[in-house]
Amino acid sequence: MDIEVLEKDAQATATKHVINMLQRPGQLEKVEQYKRRVSRKKVSVEAMLKTTMQSQLDGVCVGLGQLQFALQEIKTIKSNVNSIHDLLIDLPVLVKKLQNVREKHMQYSQYLTARENLKNLFSVPESVEKTKQWINEGKLLYAHHSLNDLENSRDDLLYEVHKVPGQAAADRILLKASFEEVETASSLLEKQLRLVLSRILNTVRKEPSVIVTALRIIDKEEKKDAFALQRQKQSGFLPPGRPKRWKDMVMEVLEKSVDQRIEGTQVEDRATNKMWLVVHLELTRQLIMEDLRVVKTLCEPCFPSHYNIVQRFVTMYHNSLSKHQQNVRSVALHCNEYVSMLSWVTNTYPGPELMKHPDLNINIQPLGPLLSPEVIDSLQNKYLQNMEDNYVEWMQKTLETEEHDWSAGVRPEDQEGHFHTAAPVIIFQMIDQNLQVTKTIGQDLTDKALILSMKQVKQYGLLYRGAIIAFKTRHFEDRSQVPYFTHYMITIVNNCMLFVELAQQLKQLYWRTDLLNRELTSVFSTLLKTFQDLRDEAANWLLEEAFLDLESHFQDLITTKWLATSMPVDTVCATLEDYFQDYVHLRPRNFDYVITKAVNLVTKRYIVTMFEKKMVLRTASERKTAGAKIVREAEQLGALFGRVAPDLIIGGAGCGTPLEAISALAEILRSDDKEILSLDLTALVNKFPDIKEDMLLS
Repeated sequence: MDIEVLEKDAQATATKHVINMLQRPGQLEKVEQYKRRVSRKKVSVEAMLKTTMQSQLDGVCVGLGQLQFALQEIKTIKSNVNSIHDLLIDLPVLVKKLQNVREKHMQYSQYLTARENLKNLFSVPESVEKTKQWINEGKLLYAHHSLNDLENSRDDLLYEVHKVPGQAAADRILLKASFEEVETASSLLEKQLRLVLSRILNTVRKEPSVIVTALRIIDKEEKKDAFALQRQKQSGFLPPGRPKRWKDMVMEVLEKSVDQRIEGTQVEDRATNKMWLVVHLELTRQLIMEDLRVVKTLCEPCFPSHYNIVQRFVTMYHNSLSKHQQNVRSVALHCNEYVSMLSWVTNTYPGPELMKHPDLNINIQPLGPLLSPEVIDSLQNKYLQNMEDNYVEWMQKTLETEEHDWSAGVRPEDQEGHFHTAAPVIIFQMIDQNLQVTKTIGQDLTDKALILSMKQVKQYGLLYRGAIIAFKTRHFEDRSQVPYFTHYMITIVNNCMLFVELAQQLKQLYWRTDLLNRELTSVFSTLLKTFQDLRDEAANWLLEEAFLDLESHFQDLITTKWLATSMPVDTVCATLEDYFQDYVHLRPRNFDYVITKAVNLVTKRYIVTMFEKKMVLRTASERKTAGAKIVREAEQLGALFGRVAPDLIIGGAGCGTPLEAISALAEILRSDDKEILSLDLTALVNKFPDIKEDMLLS
């Protein structure tokens, strides 16, 4: 039924295919072409089927052949196993029959071994003494050859005893007692080898053959150790004193020797020499340099290649030096000792002065850092803490010197026409010196030191401000106490701006432009703002003294008496000009700032006086007279500031300066036309927002 269904499906499919091909009349002409195509496809499919069937049949034939061969092999194996089984049945009987032969063979083997070692057995004391003599004379090869014969005799005899389980324990004890001195001689040889290896760097310069001899002996003993351990796995017998592991002893002796050489470089301490650490580090550098040069040029040819002796020595020096530096670090270091340690560890040791020297050119990268990152951070933090303590101490002393100078009654120093003190330069020279030192260690430490320095300068600014306020307060309580108050306030204003300039110079020298350090940016901005704000405050306090002297004269302005005299303004101008003679000692930027503040204060004080209404102007004539006088006085004040700061104060009669507001108010005062007055008031309020309209109307 399944075949019939498949045939029907095939016929249906074929019918559909023919219908699809012959849907249009024009396709009937291609019937022959379609027939040929179908025929070719049929032939191709039949060929593929024949190939596939042939391949499958070939595989089946091969498989049948392999199965037949496997069957024959299995039959052969079964036959052999049966034969072996038949032979094993007779084996126990054969073992019993040959037991006597086996015992005789064991006895013969023991007798043969005893006969071969009989000479050594009776001459053990003499051979041991001869061996000891050769050891004392330094003839290590002869000594080792003699010792090797003695040990072989002992081990062979003990092995023969070991092979017989029932052998009397007395025989083993007797043999061990007979060869007891052999182990003593072996210990003496080991001791001599230790001595030779402990002096290897000196011996290899004079007698490299001694080192070669010692290493040959050690290699032979290593081979005997390997043989003894292998025999132990097979028979359970291990000769006395094995394994000697003299190769491990070599590394142990060399490591101890390296430790002693490193420790020997510390010949002084802080009590005998303040530069003890610098001396110690330099001696260490020279020692390692010379030792590794000897290892590379003289020791390497003496050692077998499998020792990899150069790298072994480098590792030993690295590890020993690391432990020693840890011990040195445990001692409380002082001041620049931290710098010496950090610079040596991070620059000198891995750099061209030591490991990367052309004579060595050793890559220590696989060994890791000499000191761990945690230890390096600890040293850096202690160094920075020490730096911070020094900053605090030095800046406090600098501030105390400043305060002493303020009260000493001595005029401040004049440099290029400007008053100054040495405080800013001293502080930034101290910072620059510290940063130059940290730069020799690394940029990361320099960045940290720069941030710390900026914080300390900013802190100094806060202390400086407190001292200035106390100085100013004390002066204004009794102005006779400080004869040079104005001069020192000028000095303070100059110093504040100098702090800003020096900080910016320091930034250009040490700030990495390729690194966006938010903390450094924030600290630097805060530092600049601290001293810029202090400069502004100090300038205000400087002018405060001048305006205290002017206060009574401003009170005389815009009064009935004022109309008849020019004395108040003349006095104000004369007083200001007198103070300005001292202000010329300000640095140019500070001078411009102070004069600008003075113009603003004079204008403000004059306008306030105008609004105090100390005089009533009832007639237009009085208003015109008063207005004209105010204009003249504004021009007089403008002329004063124009003389003092011609580049800052532009134009006459206060034109282009806050003094223009005084003239504008005067014009309003003497105006009669109400419409024009209203326009003038509006223009004045728009131009000078600080003047409110209600002030003018009242």
